[in-house]
Amino acid sequence: MSSRPDPTTLRPLLPSPLQEVPDDRLARYGVGLVLKRDDLIHPELIGNKWRKLVPNLRAARGRTVLTFGGAYSNHLRATAAAGRLLGLPTVGVVRGQELADRPLNASLARCAADGMRLHFVDRSTYRRKTEAGVLAGVLRAADAEGAYVVPEGGSNAEAVRGCVDLGGELRGHAEVVAVACGTGGTLAGLAAGLAAGQRAVGVPVLRGGFLGGEIRALQERAFGGPRGAWSLDERFHFGGYARTGPELDAFAADFEQRHGLPVERLYVAKMLYGLVTLAAEGAFPRGSTVAAVVTGRPFP
Repeated sequence: MSSRPDPTTLRPLLPSPLQEVPDDRLARYGVGLVLKRDDLIHPELIGNKWRKLVPNLRAARGRTVLTFGGAYSNHLRATAAAGRLLGLPTVGVVRGQELADRPLNASLARCAADGMRLHFVDRSTYRRKTEAGVLAGVLRAADAEGAYVVPEGGSNAEAVRGCVDLGGELRGHAEVVAVACGTGGTLAGLAAGLAAGQRAVGVPVLRGGFLGGEIRALQERAFGGPRGAWSLDERFHFGGYARTGPELDAFAADFEQRHGLPVERLYVAKMLYGLVTLAAEGAFPRGSTVAAVVTGRPFP
């Protein structure tokens, strides 16, 4: 195994395609819609997972990669797939000790099939995982001392810098760029890569109102200070992470029928629903174009 696996050997589709999708719900307000198809970058390292993981995989320099996630984490699956493709050992620290004695769900089973060693921790420990002493204990218990640690969701300074290219690829194509947000790293880098006069809108998929501070902290660590114009609209989480509901499901199914595009429900659908609502509220000037970043696709 090479000490420095090169992710570019996986032949990503970069820059990812831009797809114009005329939608009368925006067109009636004079707003154009294009999709930034980051879901097509790579069949297994999809969307922002590629952009956030690749800088961290390079920084790992062949060491075991340890990261965190819940039982249905897209991030865990992407890290496990990257480990298999590049020959890197991976460890996934999973929230919920009670899951250790249960059959693996489809998401965790995929991680295990890709060679990820799963280590389950209780929820109290998981909440405190960023504390130095707690993290050290987790690494010892997982037999992963010396591993390269990637935070939950993959958002750190390396990931943020990896997402700057996403903004650069959208320069000159839209006045507004929208993206769904979990941990905020994609938005932090995207906004930094946009041109003057462009702005980014983030749609958080979690409740809590904490994400703005997280994004500012990520930009501080990545760039030494704030970068780009961005804002958050926290109205479209539909109850929180992994929650949807009949209204969102119906919206996503309708979008799929209109445009022939599979819509991932936990992130992408919420962002698209938010854009349609914002257009109806007059948030975008007539004659402008909005680019929606498609960060993932449905699983399985």
